[in-house]
Amino acid sequence: MLKRLDIPSHFIDGLRVTDANVVDVIEMVLAGSVNKQVAELICEAGALAVGISGKDGKLITARKLRRTVRDMDSQIERVLDLGFVGEPVKVDPRVIYALSGSGLIPVIAPVGLGEDGETYNINADTAAGAVAGAVHATRLLMLTDVPGVLDKQGQLIPELTAAQARQAIEDGVITGGMIPKVETCIEAVQGGARGAVIIDGRMPHACLLELFTASGSGTLIRAE
Repeated sequence: MLKRLDIPSHFIDGLRVTDANVVDVIEMVLAGSVNKQVAELICEAGALAVGISGKDGKLITARKLRRTVRDMDSQIERVLDLGFVGEPVKVDPRVIYALSGSGLIPVIAPVGLGEDGETYNINADTAAGAVAGAVHATRLLMLTDVPGVLDKQGQLIPELTAAQARQAIEDGVITGGMIPKVETCIEAVQGGARGAVIIDGRMPHACLLELFTASGSGTLIRAE
């Protein structure tokens, strides 16, 4: 959509700079067309879904995300200004309870409202983890394109505590793009979720296997 509207994209160290024009498009797409498409698919499958965003009912209060990077030559740290990229600071789940209590499935676009009245784009995994913790979810399911968290030999690790997961990150067992997913799971279980699972979304019926079999699927992360 940004290309169609001829809005240029700028990146700093691989992270998208989200200015006022970009965040307007993000909200239009994520809270609009994409959100409604997902809700429609759920309805077609036989349930009833309602598309909302983190701004509805002040579901997600966000603040500006600040990242620091260290120059490898000078070892001087600098702060990256990514514009309207945010992170959750508070989740008010009342709108979720209102919908789910009526038999409706909320589909939440990861757009939050700042206390300054600004709209912030939030990483979808981060938003999901914050919501899962706030509603004390039985499970947060994180779908990815690998079987789960793997050890250094490439074998699946079926279960980790939050402390073990943090240690695995420090030891270099968990690397790359798996780090932010695991960190989100840790924050979710420490925030109130009973468990978070990283599972292979390519596997048929992966969610059903996790929820309805004794062995489950993927890697389960618990608070302790």
